[in-house]
Amino acid sequence: MFTLYVDADSCPKNLRTILLRCIVKNNYAAFFVADRPLKDVQTAYEEHTVQLRKQAEQNGVEDVRSVKSQIVSVVVEADMDSADNWIVEHATPPCLAITHDIPLAARLIEKGIPVIDDRGGVFTPENMAQRLSIRNAMKEFREMGIFSEKHKSMGPKETKAFSDTLNAMLHKLTVKQ
Repeated sequence: MFTLYVDADSCPKNLRTILLRCIVKNNYAAFFVADRPLKDVQTAYEEHTVQLRKQAEQNGVEDVRSVKSQIVSVVVEADMDSADNWIVEHATPPCLAITHDIPLAARLIEKGIPVIDDRGGVFTPENMAQRLSIRNAMKEFREMGIFSEKHKSMGPKETKAFSDTLNAMLHKLTVKQ
């Protein structure tokens, strides 16, 4: 079964909404991993479970209580890399991971897991070394006080780029199955 792994600590709420709609529509399994419960993920799980149970009841399934959404909220300890470690440990193909965290993406790419970021970028084995190098250099500059990081705000253009990349990757990955 195809599964999505979402580094939910760094995933903006508007993108989680896009992901949750896609997951419900296509009935994918999904793990949203964060150091706190996420209300929108829990609500989507509950609503999707109700929807699936109604469908099961209409199809004559006797034990509708066993029918549940495959949206899972995983709450990890609030340690530095606990969400990252959980995702790396549990992610297995066929799947797609979503994260803004470049070191996490590098670990997943090493495992052969496809990864996209929250701006519509695709992490690949070919671009990973460069992305890590730039990230590490910028981190050193910040630590020396030479550079202060400024994230570009998440606007409609970035949201569309994420949505388009998500759809393209899901099509590419699920057609292979």
